[in-house]
Amino acid sequence: MDHDLDELRHVAGILNEALDLLKSEEKRLVEHRAGREREYGSGDGAGSPGQTLIGLGEMTTGLRASIDGLALYAGFSALGLEKQAEGEHRRLRVEPRCVPSGTNRMARPLGEATVEALQLLRELDTFFAGGFAARIDEALAAPRATYPPADWEAYRRQERSEAAAPGAV
Repeated sequence: MDHDLDELRHVAGILNEALDLLKSEEKRLVEHRAGREREYGSGDGAGSPGQTLIGLGEMTTGLRASIDGLALYAGFSALGLEKQAEGEHRRLRVEPRCVPSGTNRMARPLGEATVEALQLLRELDTFFAGGFAARIDEALAAPRATYPPADWEAYRRQERSEAAAPGAV
């Protein structure tokens, strides 16, 4: 096995704790909103209650998939199924899908449990490839939700501009 089992336990523990925090935040928001949907309007814009719940859902799905990938890698490795373990190993260091980008949809200030989950996940900066903690810091510092954009054409122009900038990936 390429990874120390203690390291995998540590990573899985942090992912699981962050997942529990985000799920509790999601539950709190659903309960708060129950029966009050009319007060919130259509909920289509960045930072709306609906978009905030979508962002939380995306992050919980991403964390769950990362936990599942860790478990599969450990299991395949322990069972000597090297080909399957190798496939999971390639995905192992990819940061959880939509973490922290799910916050782009979420109202500010971010909920306490969301902030706590993201701060916990910062500990995994060296486990995940390239700048995970920096992206979390940026998400925590963002003054407002940015997705979906109010002006799609301006959003696309900015994306093209950033992609054309020197050093863009």
